[in-house]
Amino acid sequence: MVEGEVFVGIDVAKLRNAIAVADAGRQGEIRYLGEFDSDEASMRRIVKRIAAKHERLTFCYEAGPTGYGLYRLIRAMGHDCIVVAPSLIPRRPGDQVKTNRRDAVGLARLLRAGELTAVWVPDESHEAMRDLVRARLAAVETQRVHRQHITSFMLRHGRIFPRKTRWTMRYMRWLQEQRFEHPAHQIALQEMVDALRLASERIKRIEAAIEEFLPRWSLEPLVHNLRALRGVDLIVAATFAAEVGDVTRFENPRQLMGYLGLVPSERSTGASVRRGAITKAGNSRVRHMLVESAWTYRHPPRIGVKKLYIHERVSPAVREIAWKAQSRLTARYRKLSATGKRTTVVCTAVARELAGFMCVKRRSKGTPYRRRRGTPFSDMMLVS
Repeated sequence: MVEGEVFVGIDVAKLRNAIAVADAGRQGEIRYLGEFDSDEASMRRIVKRIAAKHERLTFCYEAGPTGYGLYRLIRAMGHDCIVVAPSLIPRRPGDQVKTNRRDAVGLARLLRAGELTAVWVPDESHEAMRDLVRARLAAVETQRVHRQHITSFMLRHGRIFPRKTRWTMRYMRWLQEQRFEHPAHQIALQEMVDALRLASERIKRIEAAIEEFLPRWSLEPLVHNLRALRGVDLIVAATFAAEVGDVTRFENPRQLMGYLGLVPSERSTGASVRRGAITKAGNSRVRHMLVESAWTYRHPPRIGVKKLYIHERVSPAVREIAWKAQSRLTARYRKLSATGKRTTVVCTAVARELAGFMCVKRRSKGTPYRRRRGTPFSDMMLVS
């Protein structure tokens, strides 16, 4: 006998997945089916077994280290599936018991009630580019750690570089010229310098790979046009496109700002309105990149030589938006700095508006650009 719609919650793990099924209706029964092997063949069998008894199935599981393989498998079998944001799952403050069974049953119940928030799932090619971008970020972090080791080592031994700028070829030559009485110190320094050199070479290789695979990426036009903005070059644009993905899923730029954690936190009640620091929720990788890019707006608006060549390869509409963004954000930086705001606060505010300019939406052919109050020029399309 084939029954109606059911909602399936899956608590995924490396070896075994716990599965629960909730019947449609507010008072519908919730059944725990047990734990099953997480390999593709086993999950395909259990999905077919559930589908044989019900007309329509909707699956869900939490986003995590297991990736999107299960999502793609269920979708390929013709069923609906969402990947849930773990941080947005409603939880009872007093619930201190966590098991695989309780998690699966809870997911099925919340899915039926419509209380779960789905994350955007990239396709395989987009996921590959995102992994490449994240590999570069990991390499940059490794480079930072090695630089910190060298700086701390030299400071402990009273060796101070006579110039202000470090990590140049002059600085690296100065490191090689240092001599210590004990050979163990000399070996330790040389090992740290070699580790730093390997980390720097790794970054260059990954950046070359990003540039190589960029023309084969579906978001290459977006990356190409985002580079017209001041402070945004290949790495920043590729990171934004890889991490944010389909920007059309945001109804307005304010949603993107919230997704990046660039909006102020708030604790208001009654007539009291209290706003604090930014939430720092959502994607931290893009947020850090945008804050770094915002530092370039402390200078007067102008188009440099390198940016000029990029502007020659984009459409006039993109050039116009990029110049309007530069004019507005540099004025914003000057205005906030004149009021005595700290530079970190100013850069964060500029980064928030820069994200608004980067929130692009496709428009139908022949639809004119429109400016809406509160979101200047950010509803214009950068993809020509």
